[in-house]
Amino acid sequence: MSRNFIIYKPYGYLSQFKSHDSKQQSKKFLGTLHDFPEGIMAIGRLDEKSEGLLLLTTDGKMSDFVNSQKVEKEYYAQVDGLISEEAINLLKRGVEIGFDGKKYQTKSCKVFRLDNVPDLPKRSKKIRDDRHGPTSWVSITLNEGKFRQVRKMTSAVGFPTLRLVRIRVGDIYLNSMQVGDVVEVNTFF
Repeated sequence: MSRNFIIYKPYGYLSQFKSHDSKQQSKKFLGTLHDFPEGIMAIGRLDEKSEGLLLLTTDGKMSDFVNSQKVEKEYYAQVDGLISEEAINLLKRGVEIGFDGKKYQTKSCKVFRLDNVPDLPKRSKKIRDDRHGPTSWVSITLNEGKFRQVRKMTSAVGFPTLRLVRIRVGDIYLNSMQVGDVVEVNTFF
């Protein structure tokens, strides 16, 4: 029987469970958050500097389904500067980013500016403050997930990402989870 978990991945953690090489000895791993079962895997990853909703499973078919681009993933990105309507429209249509040493055109996606700062837990590492210029928040919903895609997309339109939080995968939301929370569930979908 498969086991499934929903976690709030903290900033500074790798989306893996233990070190696979000696260069990573000082890194933080998901395995320190909970006693996960053998064979557990992250469904999609969040890079070390990203945080938020991460699904874990021992079921490879479930992982394949979620990663097959059929399931939406929504992110809140705090970007450097007051993002323009023009930049939002470019993101919606898709932008060219680098991926695996090649140019990649992102698929069209849903993007909108958040009117208010989202109610998220404080990040463990402080983000620069308004003395260094204004920031704004956007919601970006993708059906794909290339390596560091949201960060590359916002940089491509001139508004680098300062903080990135995945808040939704399909119909599963972060809701009131706190950083480091781990919840076991019967199924995801």
